[in-house]
Order: sequence, then C-alpha cells, then structure tokens
Amino acid sequence: MNDPGALRKDPAKARTALAKRHPHWGEALDTFLKLDEEHRSLLKEVEDMRSKRNAASQEIGRAKAAKDEAKAAVLLAEVGRLKSEMPEKEKLFSESEKTIKAAAMNLPNLPHESVPVGKDENDNPIVRTGRAPGKFDFKPLDHQTVGEKLGILDLAAAAKLSGSRFALWKGAGAKLIRTLGAFLLDRHARSGYLEVSPPYLVRPEIMEGTGQLPKFEADMYKTVNTEGDKTTTMYLISTSEISLTNMVREEILNADKLPLKMTAFTPCFRQEAGSYGKDVRGVIRNHQFDKVELVWITKPEDSLSSLEQLTRDAEDVLEALNLPHRVIQLCTGDMGFSAQKTYDLEVWMPSEGKYREISSCSDCSNFQARRMNARFRREAKSLPEFVHTLNGSGVAVGRLAAALIENGQQADGGVLLPKALVPYFGAERIAVPS
Repeated sequence: MNDPGALRKDPAKARTALAKRHPHWGEALDTFLKLDEEHRSLLKEVEDMRSKRNAASQEIGRAKAAKDEAKAAVLLAEVGRLKSEMPEKEKLFSESEKTIKAAAMNLPNLPHESVPVGKDENDNPIVRTGRAPGKFDFKPLDHQTVGEKLGILDLAAAAKLSGSRFALWKGAGAKLIRTLGAFLLDRHARSGYLEVSPPYLVRPEIMEGTGQLPKFEADMYKTVNTEGDKTTTMYLISTSEISLTNMVREEILNADKLPLKMTAFTPCFRQEAGSYGKDVRGVIRNHQFDKVELVWITKPEDSLSSLEQLTRDAEDVLEALNLPHRVIQLCTGDMGFSAQKTYDLEVWMPSEGKYREISSCSDCSNFQARRMNARFRREAKSLPEFVHTLNGSGVAVGRLAAALIENGQQADGGVLLPKALVPYFGAERIAVPS
C-alpha cells in the first residue's frame, strides 16, 4: 500500500508515476483522493460530535452541582440529540473506512524513477546476456515431447487426475524435480539465505499483506471449512514469497538484524485465470508447480542495491547449470502490482527459438510492509520505520527442468545434465529406456 500522506502531499507527482503504468491508474488515484477527502471530512464530523457530547456531559455535572436545572435540561437535550444522531454518522464513517481502505489496497506501487517507461513486454530493455544458446545438428524438440519419449513426463496422466495445466513427473523426471530443489536450496543457503519450510495454507490477511488480495482473488485457490457456526477461509500460496515475507508481519525489527535473507522450496498454486490459450503445452504455465523463492527484508536505503544482488543470486543458478539466459528490466507497463522495480531472468528454449521467463526479482519498497505493518528501529529510542521487502524466484523448478531437458537433449533422445547437477542426480544423463 502506498503512503496516503505522500499521495495527498503531492498528488501530481503520484498521478504522473501511476499513469506511467497505465493511464487508468492516474484516474484511480483521483478516485482515491476524492474518497479520502470525504473520509477525512466524515472523521472531523464524528470527532466534533464526540467532543461536543463529552463537553456537554461534563457541563451537565457542573450545572447540577450549581443547581442550574434549566441549563442542565438544555445540555441533556443536546447530549440526547447527539447520541441519537451519532450512530448513523458513525455507521457512515465505518463504511467510508472500508471503502477508502479498498481503494488504497487496489492502487499499485509507484514505479521507481529508474524504471523505463513502456506499455508492455515489448518495451523491456535487455540488461545483460549470459551464455549464448548452443547449436544443434538436429531439430531440437520441445520438453514435453522429449519427456514423454523418455517416460519421465506424463501430462495425460496429470490431466486424468486433475485436468489441464497440471504435470506428472515420474521416474527420472520426479528425481530431477527433487534434485533441483535440493541443488537450489543448498546453493542459496551457502550464500547466506536462511532455509525455511513454511505452511502452504495461509489466512486471507496474509495474502493481503503481500498484495495477492484483493487484486488477484481470481488467481487464488482457497479452502472453506465450516464447523458449527464458524467458517474459516484459507488460501493456498501462489508463491512462498507470501509466507516468507509475512514472517515479519506486525513486528518491529532491530536494525542490526537487517537484511534478513530467506529461501524456501514449495509447491505453488495459481489458477492462471487470465492465461486462457497461452502456453497450453508442456509445463511452462501450470496451476501447480514447484519453486524456490528468495526474500529479502532490508532498510529503505539498501533495497535498490539489494535488488541487484538478489537478481545476481538467481542468475547464479543459471550460470552454474550452463543455461543460456538473459536479464531484462521490466518497463512501467509490465511490472507487477506490488513492485517499484523488477528484473526478469529469461532462459533460452531451443524448441521455440526464444527466451522464456524463469525468474522475476522485484523490489517492493515499503508497499508490502505498510500492508503488513512490518517495521524496524534504527536505535533503541528512535521511531519505527517501515522495512523494504524484495522477492525473486530462485528459480521456478518446473521451468528449470524444461530448460535443462531442451538444452541438454541429445540426438539419441537422451538428456545430458550439467556437471554441477551430477553429484545430486547421481548420473550424467537421462538415458533413453532400453
């Protein structure tokens, strides 16, 4: 959530920044500011009525002590009038409070001034390119075809169990997924990340904290449990960013504990509501997938430099596995809702002849921290300040497996694995079944 005070103080600056994302966000800001003005006007009315009621109540006591019954009667009538009018006014104020909160929660983060202005992915500049794509002396197949021929990927079985956009890995494929999770976690833990195994189900307010709710309700899977007259709603995490970032919810951290760096390997669940017809083949866009996540909690002045390191940590994985890749910076129109600045890592997919996203690394400034009330204190007696939060895929395991299969495929149908992975997997290649 953006700082309401900053939005009020310089609405023109905020409007210009939000309009860089899309013109309609500037209009949404105007709506928020109008609601905010009405809300603060209602607040003043309610506070004035409470003040008058309290003052009149005190005067009644003094009037009665002075035996001024006429004055006491007038004051009693005034208190009665205020008491009769206040419930309706307080109800309007309570409704306004919910409305203004919803409007604030639906405004995206203001993009940082260093983010290039653009409409969509076509306006994303390339920051750097890693290892160049390899050359094949045969036409490379897509990962689904290779996986099915090797007997390690069975999407038909997954569809029978769960429908479209689910994957079933088996044999060497299941081992590959498990191996990649261990490889990634070990690598990140060695570079200073705290490994965490978090819950996969969280409360609605936890989803609000990182920005999944209310904006992306349609993409979330949820469970509803009713026991007697009590109903409990829980959400399946779409990324472990949700669990990891909310670990500092409602806390005031000591400055010397920052930065906090955490990592987790979890399944993730997304309905992909807006992706009908996109990436229907293979495991690029599934409703359930495994991912290693990286989360940083930092001081405000450190977040931009931390984003550079976080992105390097994710990129290190691709370099260690000898995968052709590149880093791009997302323009204002392509950035996620909670981010002020984002880099995407893209890996080369030979069957398509193009790069595909495998990691997204974002600096969310204090946008999530305000929603979570996550703060830190520089010194024992200093006022608390909001932390900055960052997150990035380190990386998406299903997409990583797909990239390894496509880039490592051999003419005989087998898959050659990177040397760094061999000690984990226990073999240099996934061979064609005899």
